Amino acid sequence: MFDLSAMTIASNAVTDHVLSARPDAPTVRERPPRARGDAVRRLTVSALRRIADRLEPGHPTYSAAHHARFGLD
Repeated sequence: MFDLSAMTIASNAVTDHVLSARPDAPTVRERPPRARGDAVRRLTVSALRRIADRLEPGHPTYSAAHHARFGLD
């Protein structure tokens, strides 16, 4: 089935795309990046470090027999 609205939308999209390459095309100013404070960064780092400490496996504890067997005294 032929859908006229889809053809119109596609035609408009292609026209907008082609005309955007022209030197006099309308432009949208880029917003300056938001300045994030050091406090936010430090808070994020400390939260991620706490999460990583909980997720990482700890060092295994070995028995005295294991230390004696492998000479880990």
